[in-house]
Amino acid sequence: MYALKTPLAAFLLAAGLGACATMIDTNPEARGIASQSVPDTPIDWQAVGAKVGDVQVGWAARFNDPVLMRLIDEAQSNNRNIQAAAANVDRSWALAKQAGAALTPSLGLSAGAGGSGNGDGFSQGDINVGAQASWELDVWGRIRSGQQATVSSAEAAEADYRYARQSLAAGVARAYFISIEAAAQQQISEEVLATLTEVNRVVQVQYDNGVASQQDVSLARADLASSADSLEATRGSKRDALRALELLLGRYPGADIDVGLSLPANPSQPPAGLPAEILERRPDIVAAERRIAGSIAGVNQAKAARLPSISLTGSVGGASDDLSSLLNPMNLAWQAASSLLVPVIDGGARDAAVDIATADQEAAVAAYADAALTAFGEVETALDQSQVLARRKAALEVAEREAENALRIANLRYSEGETDLTSVLAIQQRVEGSKSSLLSIQRLQLDQVLDLNMALGGDWQDPDQP
Repeated sequence: MYALKTPLAAFLLAAGLGACATMIDTNPEARGIASQSVPDTPIDWQAVGAKVGDVQVGWAARFNDPVLMRLIDEAQSNNRNIQAAAANVDRSWALAKQAGAALTPSLGLSAGAGGSGNGDGFSQGDINVGAQASWELDVWGRIRSGQQATVSSAEAAEADYRYARQSLAAGVARAYFISIEAAAQQQISEEVLATLTEVNRVVQVQYDNGVASQQDVSLARADLASSADSLEATRGSKRDALRALELLLGRYPGADIDVGLSLPANPSQPPAGLPAEILERRPDIVAAERRIAGSIAGVNQAKAARLPSISLTGSVGGASDDLSSLLNPMNLAWQAASSLLVPVIDGGARDAAVDIATADQEAAVAAYADAALTAFGEVETALDQSQVLARRKAALEVAEREAENALRIANLRYSEGETDLTSVLAIQQRVEGSKSSLLSIQRLQLDQVLDLNMALGGDWQDPDQP
């Protein structure tokens, strides 16, 4: 009760009110500076194939593959990079809280007890308590700007975390598709090897009966060996793909995950929205804009550091040999003081700090512009690839169909002695090559859908779905 009547209490009250008055929103200049750094963008996307409509979320479900959904969920829970990104968000907000603490007064309490005596048996005890407070008046906004910089950094870390989660979902889907393709390519290689093994057996029998030549035998053996080499390569590729997927899932890379042999059906192209919209939707661009805000606050902080600083300090305490009389006004003492520190000579350190902060702002603006242009390029490329891959797939379907027809005819002619084995094997290789190429195109089309959704900033999950 006595403390409320001291000048220290009035000082603390004024300090608390002053601290509340210094809290403002993050710097509003950032968005304007960011928008000015990007070249004029067209109203619509320039690539052919842009679908009109708002950008959608929940792209993972549109592949209609429950296995893929489970793998994405597993990766989001277990991936170590995501865990590190989440920890970085927590750390960034803790730093922001730490920076904001300087806006309020600091108060410390102390207590102690001691005793003394002499050889005649005399002794006495002392008990003392005290409180000390200090506060730097943020007259020029230096502390406030420092806090704004850390808040912007925390917001950027949150946006980076969202983008990392989106990238992980797309990475898992891409690794999953590659693993399925590798397994299917291995199956094609196994079928080729089985065919050529039978061809080699037939040719050897023909040679033994004087029907085939040594050249036919050598060609059959050469193709069989090449096929065995291709099979080993595809087996290795499959194991590599499975390990890459397992690492994303946070599993041990044992290459023992089962992914099946059939790629999901290619979903329809998502609506592309408008070019300007991705600047506010894509988390990586949002993070770049928040870094501009932080750099602006950093410049303000460095400039304010060149101005005088004002600090207030105060203390109150008491001492007594009796606990009951410790807070007696007669035993209390207080003191209050203020100080003014004016920078005079610092060897140019504060001016250099302003130059450094200004350079950091310029770098943040350039990084934002680069991120925005990269995003535009990714969308335009993904939209263009949808048309390119569709035409390539159509051409390869024709190539596969005609090659299979040619192989059917060649086998008939070979059985009747109208053509040689070399011609048959050459056509056989065309058929298998067409199958392999068509399979790769189908996987690339799935990747293109992933790339487009990522470029547009569409999240893999729908927040309205459980």
